[in-house]
Amino acid sequence: MSIGDTLAEARRQAGLTISQVSQQTRIRETIIRGIERGDFSACGGDFYARGHIRSIARTVGLDPDQLVREYDAAHGAPHAIRAAEVFEPSTPIRLKEQRSLNWSAVMILALVIIVGYGVYHLVSGSHKATPSAAQNPVVHVHHSASPQPPSTPPSSPSTTTTARELVIKIVVTNEPCWVGFTTLAGGYLTQATLPAGTAKTWTFKHAVDMTIGNPGAVELTVNGKHRLSPGAQANAITLPFRPVRQAVS
Repeated sequence: MSIGDTLAEARRQAGLTISQVSQQTRIRETIIRGIERGDFSACGGDFYARGHIRSIARTVGLDPDQLVREYDAAHGAPHAIRAAEVFEPSTPIRLKEQRSLNWSAVMILALVIIVGYGVYHLVSGSHKATPSAAQNPVVHVHHSASPQPPSTPPSSPSTTTTARELVIKIVVTNEPCWVGFTTLAGGYLTQATLPAGTAKTWTFKHAVDMTIGNPGAVELTVNGKHRLSPGAQANAITLPFRPVRQAVS
């Protein structure tokens, strides 16, 4: 019996319709019908097909791991996934990488401003003091001393260190949601199906691709910044995230 026949038979024994399975898994009915017929082309790739098989199997009361192993035996193990295939089924929300502050450029700019400020006051002070130098020589001394740079230089990044970190937090609202993580090369990292009303946080030291099966039911925060709100997206999406530099005392 094929994977599709097994899922279809289990669904019927559980007394569920395709529409009911679709509502519980947030997978479109056309995709579920195709899987039951053994057609995985509408899934958008092996990565998504495995996730759909897991979600449907849990809903109809089957062991998802056994079915995924059967799928891998027929279509190839997860390590064979190419990075290009991961991005094909959806249009990722492109988030601009946050770049760390270039302290060397800041220091150079600060020194240029200080030197320019000092030269300006030296020149303007000399012109102002020349006509009245005999009557009020103190003015010349005052202007010549003013442009001296401060004794304490601007704060230097040497007082702190930086570390790259990626903190991803997801809060599931009123419906279950499947979440999976892969490396940029498509390597499997972890995945989970989160029930409604739960929250989970992942921390990474490297860039990852995050796939959300039901983005319309989650609130997503990355490094403290809000990325997704419930209801914002209906179909499954893949989001690329990169760690940013965090200041450490």
